[in-house]
Amino acid sequence: MLANTVFEALKWASSFLKDNNRDENVGELYLRHLLKMSRAKLLAEQQHVLTEAEWLEFKQAIEQHVKGIPIQHLIGFEEFYGRPFLVNSDVLIPRPETEELVYYTVEKLSKKQNREPLVAVDIGTGSGAIAISLKLESSARLNMIAVDISDKALDVARENSRRLGAEVNFLQGDLVQPLMQEGVKVDVLLSNPPYIPLRDKETLADVVKDHEPELALFGGEDGYDLYRRFMEELPKVMNDSFLIGFEVGVGQGGTVENLLKEAFPDANVEVVFDINGKDRMVFCEQG
Repeated sequence: MLANTVFEALKWASSFLKDNNRDENVGELYLRHLLKMSRAKLLAEQQHVLTEAEWLEFKQAIEQHVKGIPIQHLIGFEEFYGRPFLVNSDVLIPRPETEELVYYTVEKLSKKQNREPLVAVDIGTGSGAIAISLKLESSARLNMIAVDISDKALDVARENSRRLGAEVNFLQGDLVQPLMQEGVKVDVLLSNPPYIPLRDKETLADVVKDHEPELALFGGEDGYDLYRRFMEELPKVMNDSFLIGFEVGVGQGGTVENLLKEAFPDANVEVVFDINGKDRMVFCEQG
C-alpha cells in the first residue's frame, strides 16, 4: 500500500496503531517530524502528497513503534517546557508532569528577594530537562548545577544545555555525594528520582521497561529507597534557608511528606497536586 496523502497516511497509522494497542496520536507526531510541519500546518495540508521515500520512512517508523520502540527515540527529541530535548535510551524521556515541578519552583522562586545568586541543583538530571528549564525560565539568578550518576546521561544533558543555551555546571556522582565532596551548600534542590516499585516492573508498558534506563525508573521494592537516602544526606548540603522539590509517584506524596518532616522538623512541607488531581510533587521550604 502506498499512502499518497497526509490524510491517507494518518488514517492508516491510526488504524494500525489502534489495532496494536498503541497511542493513535503517534502517527501525527512522527509525520510532523518527518515533514517538518507544525500541527496546524499538517492538519491544513491533509491533501499534501508524500513522496515514496517519505511514506516508506513513515511506515517503517510506525511499525518500529508498534514493536515497542518509543516514538521519542525514533524522532530523537521530546518537547519539555516548549523546548526540544535530545533523548535516547540513556535517559528518561521527560514527562509532562515534570513540567509542573519546574512551574511551581519558578513560582516559588519569583517570590524570593535574593541579592546574591542562589545555588540550585537538579539531582538525577538525565536529559537535563529540569535543570535547563529552571535556568532558562526562572527570573531568580541561579548558579545551576546538574548531577547524575550516569556519564552517558550527562553527555546527553550537556548537549541539550549547549543546544538550548543554558549555563549549567554538570557533576557526575551518586545523589548529593559530589556536592558533599566539593563542600557545596545548596539553596534550591529539585529531583525526579526513580520511584517505581520493583514489584510493579511487569505492569509497565514495553516502551518504558525495555527502552528506558532502569537506573532512572526503579526505587527499590517499595519505591522509596532514593527518598530515604536523600533524607540522610540533604541536611548536610542545604543552607539554612532553602527550597526542596521532589516529583513523586501517584499515592507517594504522604510518605515523602512525612520523611521530609522528620528530616527538617522546622520546615514547611506541602504535597502539591498536578493538573489531573494527582499527588505528584512534594515541596519543603525553610527560611
